[in-house]
Amino acid sequence: MENKNTNWGQYNIIDTNAKIGNNVKIGNFCVIHEGVEIGDNTEIKDYVELRKGTIIGENCVIDSRVSSSGNCKIGNNVTLRYNSIIARGCEIGDNTYICPRVMTNNLDTDGHQIGGAKVGTNCFIGTNVVLQHGIIIGNNVIVGTMSFVNKDCEENSTYIGIPAKKLDK
Repeated sequence: MENKNTNWGQYNIIDTNAKIGNNVKIGNFCVIHEGVEIGDNTEIKDYVELRKGTIIGENCVIDSRVSSSGNCKIGNNVTLRYNSIIARGCEIGDNTYICPRVMTNNLDTDGHQIGGAKVGTNCFIGTNVVLQHGIIIGNNVIVGTMSFVNKDCEENSTYIGIPAKKLDK
């Protein structure tokens, strides 16, 4: 781990093969597994677990109790709010805001790994949203609070409901 001006909290477990950028702040009780990469100027709050292969860009905020299942890619200037779960294989584009308790998954109903959701750039995903496996959310999409997204979302659109439907303007 080669870094400058990084703050480490207490009671963390950070694998020696994790790559931590410069000016990174890591809270308390975090677990950062082998192969994790954290970009410059990123803040990791308390009780975060980042599993193998999670890549986080620069200038991100990963709030308390966020978990990643591994092999995830999180872009630059992304905020993941508390208690969100990022499933294996998810991708989150730059400048995206994920509200609290957003859940993603990567399994179909038979338990087969399909792959995580792909969220575009400049998106806003509301509180308690569930993103189903393998879906694609285009750029500049808003998903309303408590929506269940089980189909792809067109860019420059707003989706709400269970299941989520495009909101007509």
